[in-house]
Amino acid sequence: HFKLTFGRAMTCPLNFSLSPQHFSKKAEAVQSSSSSAKNNRHAPSEGAQRAGAAALARIEQHQRPKVHTSQDAIRNQVKRELEAEAAALAEKEKAATAEGSKVPVKDPTCLSVSGVYFTCPLTGATLTKSEREVHIKEAILMRFEEDAVEASVMMVHTFNKDREKVKAAVDIISKYVDNICKNPTEEKYRKIKVSNKVFQEKVRCVEGSREFLQALDFISVMLPVEGQEEEEEFLVLPEQSPDALELMKERRDRLQRGEPVRAQLDRQAQVFRPSPNAQCFELPPEFYNLTAEELKREQQQRSDLVEKNAMLRTKAMREKEEQRERRKYNYTLLRIRLPDGNLLQGTFYAWDRLPVLFGFVRESLVDGWQPFELIAPGSQKLQESEEVALAECNLVPAALLTFAWDAAVQADIAAAGGKSPELLKPELLETIRTLS
Repeated sequence: HFKLTFGRAMTCPLNFSLSPQHFSKKAEAVQSSSSSAKNNRHAPSEGAQRAGAAALARIEQHQRPKVHTSQDAIRNQVKRELEAEAAALAEKEKAATAEGSKVPVKDPTCLSVSGVYFTCPLTGATLTKSEREVHIKEAILMRFEEDAVEASVMMVHTFNKDREKVKAAVDIISKYVDNICKNPTEEKYRKIKVSNKVFQEKVRCVEGSREFLQALDFISVMLPVEGQEEEEEFLVLPEQSPDALELMKERRDRLQRGEPVRAQLDRQAQVFRPSPNAQCFELPPEFYNLTAEELKREQQQRSDLVEKNAMLRTKAMREKEEQRERRKYNYTLLRIRLPDGNLLQGTFYAWDRLPVLFGFVRESLVDGWQPFELIAPGSQKLQESEEVALAECNLVPAALLTFAWDAAVQADIAAAGGKSPELLKPELLETIRTLS
């Protein structure tokens, strides 16, 4: 029982065991009697009436709570996360804009590439750097409609940044499954006490772990606990058939093999006509691993570099400085001058390795099976078989390379009366542009 006060002089005892309709009638009766005795009592104020109505609404809501499904809970949780991320990103961009105002902004029409873009492996959508994480989270949630196991595995490996915590959670969940499969009739192995210390510290803290257990058919049940008056929540798995146990093992293996879903760098392959500006590069800010203030400071120090280069320095000093310079960039823009003079351009991670570059070129050719060479500035021949990063080959933040067919193979083709192969695929030549 509690007393709901209407104004100063009137109280109405309420009982939670009664229905909301009873409360409404009771309130009306009280108000009716109060009007007949208004000479003896003060009428409730407008604020008191509003308070009474709000209390009745809360009681009615308390008696008929909204039931949330697991999907609702997941979506609401991620919605809150996405809203928080969007707010944080907006604040970060606002700060970056304020700081970036100190740095001269390049005309977008003069840039060699408009920016850095990514492709979502789940939807195929093209995304900016700031869009990719939110988009992938939304795409994973949409997968619950098709395959809850796959979606929850993606959640576990993608939504959690700490790989050690992910491994610990996966190991414990795998142990749950192993115990169930070895002891299918033992009820204790099919019950997980949610308040259990190991579950709380190792499993529950990892996003997607509970969703995975639900995908294995665990259900939430309130059960009595010996020595306690109140019931506690357990995740309980109904007894499984032999076929269902085999399916559980397969799903456990999927969890163990899971990998984070990452947006893939869009190479933005583009072909340009022959141009004297082939070695001129103007890069957008996304290519730099620097803050706006650091960019400004770098621009101010460029004049000092001329003097530094004129100084006598040891080879070790030069190499150390070159490594420091290479770490300033996340990406690199490479152009390959082809035998016909056209230029093939693509965006790469600064730490992509040479086989990635050769693969990009090979996929752009009509006859990509034929051997070819790539020659870097300084007549350095790049080897496709070498697992060397582009940054270690001094190909960041941008570089112009020269393409050449293997001379011996071309001689054999010519001797056999063959023609030189077409170079680039038609779909690339359809979008050929003039390099401004």
